[in-house]
Amino acid sequence: MTSANETEFDPSVEATLREQVGEYLQGNHDGRGLRVGIVCARFNGGVTTRLLDATLATLRGAGVDRSDISLAWVPGAFEIPLAARAFVTGPKAVDAVITLGAVIRGDTGHYEVVAVECARGVQTVQLRSGVPVVFGVLTTNTVDQALERSLPDETNKGRESALTALEMVSVLGQGLLAR
Repeated sequence: MTSANETEFDPSVEATLREQVGEYLQGNHDGRGLRVGIVCARFNGGVTTRLLDATLATLRGAGVDRSDISLAWVPGAFEIPLAARAFVTGPKAVDAVITLGAVIRGDTGHYEVVAVECARGVQTVQLRSGVPVVFGVLTTNTVDQALERSLPDETNKGRESALTALEMVSVLGQGLLAR
């Protein structure tokens, strides 16, 4: 979901773009044979379980076998990067990690610290490992905004995170990592 129709990618430009480059890499959402780790925060669990439900449904719909999905619960968003790191460095290799959480602004500066450090940590794990680690952590001003972004429909950010993970594995698997 984007903020405005004007910001969405126009698929009609794809043919023109393909003609302008020597190599055109585009991912797909085929999850068959992939191992996926999910890190989900228990804090604001009424929101994160809604994200998780959509993530799991999307992965299963894309062909990821339930035995190839590992779920780790952590206390809150601040702990997400460490568990994500464990997934990419542990004995059971994963193709992607999806992180799910909800940081909702309150009356103190705690929101900024948790949101920024969680995002930084997730990005660090991704860049150091070369494994897609998708940031599916909501950072909202209100509970209503968090609930809206976790509705059981196509706008759910857990669904979007699962599709992003599958697409990144696909794009990277087209030779980008082998160079």
